[in-house]
Amino acid sequence: MKQPQAAFSPAKGKAKAAKKPAVSGQKGNTGKAPAKAKGKAAGPILAPGVKPAGGKDRSGRATDAVASSAKPAASIRLKSESGSPAMPKTEEPKAAEAALQPTMAENQPVAEHLPLQVAEKPKLMMLPLQPISRRKRMLSAGLVAGTLLLVGAITWGGHRYVQANTYEVFHVYMNNQEVGIVSDPQVVDDFKLSEYRKLAEKYPGLQMVLNTEGITVKAEKAFKPESDDSGTLTKLTPLLSSHAVGVELVVDGKSVGVLKDEKEADQLLESIKGDYIPASEKAKTASKVTTLAAPLAKATAGSALKKVEFVEKVELKPVDVQPGSFSNAATLLKTLKTGDVRPRTYKVASGDTLSFIAQKFDITTQDIQKKNPALKGDFIKEGQELNLTVLQPALTVRTVENAVETEEIAYGTQVIRDPNLKEGIVKKISAGKVGKKKVTFSLTKENGEVVKEELIKEEVLVKPVSEVIKRGTKVILGEGTGNFAWPVIGASLSSGFGYRWGKLHKGLDLVSSNRNILAADNGVVESTGFRYDYGNYVLINHKNGYKTMYGHMSKVNVSQGQIVEKGEKIGYMGSTGDSTGVHLHFEVITGGGVQNPLKYLNW
Repeated sequence: MKQPQAAFSPAKGKAKAAKKPAVSGQKGNTGKAPAKAKGKAAGPILAPGVKPAGGKDRSGRATDAVASSAKPAASIRLKSESGSPAMPKTEEPKAAEAALQPTMAENQPVAEHLPLQVAEKPKLMMLPLQPISRRKRMLSAGLVAGTLLLVGAITWGGHRYVQANTYEVFHVYMNNQEVGIVSDPQVVDDFKLSEYRKLAEKYPGLQMVLNTEGITVKAEKAFKPESDDSGTLTKLTPLLSSHAVGVELVVDGKSVGVLKDEKEADQLLESIKGDYIPASEKAKTASKVTTLAAPLAKATAGSALKKVEFVEKVELKPVDVQPGSFSNAATLLKTLKTGDVRPRTYKVASGDTLSFIAQKFDITTQDIQKKNPALKGDFIKEGQELNLTVLQPALTVRTVENAVETEEIAYGTQVIRDPNLKEGIVKKISAGKVGKKKVTFSLTKENGEVVKEELIKEEVLVKPVSEVIKRGTKVILGEGTGNFAWPVIGASLSSGFGYRWGKLHKGLDLVSSNRNILAADNGVVESTGFRYDYGNYVLINHKNGYKTMYGHMSKVNVSQGQIVEKGEKIGYMGSTGDSTGVHLHFEVITGGGVQNPLKYLNW
């Protein structure tokens, strides 16, 4: 880049010579301006501090460097390459010298390349710099303020526009998978309600469940967001599934059916129990038993129900099912009552007995007699066809009730022994009168059949009056007294006299921890042996019109024709024959028929 040239100040067409600046450090320098050179021109004037080439001036003398302390107060005008005058610039000497020094190398001639003249007393108008700087600052401040106001207005307007177009939408998810966007969460809630109503109309009376728990809604604020209510619900519909909630009836861990609700299940179970509720309790349970219930079975007169329950473990469990999978209540009720069995028949073979057939098919002789009412006692014949179909209900109803009965108390006989009368001759002195007592039994039944009978208490209402007779004392061995003692010490009654399981129970069933069996009165052993129904038995004839029978013995200690005394041990308690446990079956026989032994036993 070319160095700028110094411009000359025009003065009447001639360049005026500038005053030579004082140079400090020269000899003879008095501080005054040097005298003008005479004669020829003294050559180009060098800038302060610049030495001519070769280090000598035109006169051949060496020149010293211009003192840096020189302070010319002149204006320097620089001329650009284009020749146009540069702006006047006033600088301090030191600043001007510093600006010029980098462009001028020491000991290099500059007269040819950069002619420089110092104008003497330049008369250029200098504008003050301070006023110009203040106006610029004011102008800049105004521009900044205006710009800030404009930017603020634009920002505020933009913010208002964005704010006006920013609103909330709601993303709809099904099991964490986005389905679509709706404008309001109420859209989804209304959709759920609508779907539930459709299910209720399609399946009336059923408890239906819609899998809406997987639907979630998340809010989002955005600028001009787009939502699609209809499209979102259209996509959501096929993602829903439904099922019914029913009640599963479980018996001993096995499912037997599914009902539509717990109320229907309870009604079905109550109707099964209702068949075995005593008549006295009918009014109390009538509100629970529905039209599904069969007529109530005949219960024991004067009975009071203490408990009714199922033998099996019955559970009601909620279960998810399809609407068409429910059981028919009436069909399920019939199945639970009768069980799933097929009719069974059996043709009697040679050598068969009723107890043998019952044992073979794991049923009781009472079941066989109940299904075959034409049977006469225990007698069957070869070739006879028996109905052995026994219903096995899925549910067994166990009832416990207290039965109260009024029974007669047999009067005793007071015997006046007359040694003059031959044994066997009896003369009545006064007649006897029977008494009355109230007996309370606890009856445990399963599906109406008594499985346990326990004597709770008895209360004497009318005491009996003993009959007085005169009997000859001419001893005849084996003749009874007419008063019977208990054949078992410390006996408990497990089954009483009367009709049980559709058949007459001819005596008492007695149990005791003391299993010795004693003769109830004096007598003669009429017979002993084994029968399929009595097992090992002993029949004693008391020679006074009474006989006593002892059955199910495990051991017999007497033989036929043997005379026994009252209280004498005749055998040992057992469970032989048609028996369900260790006990003594005791009968009192008179006049060709059996009597209730409780009338004759003394407590």
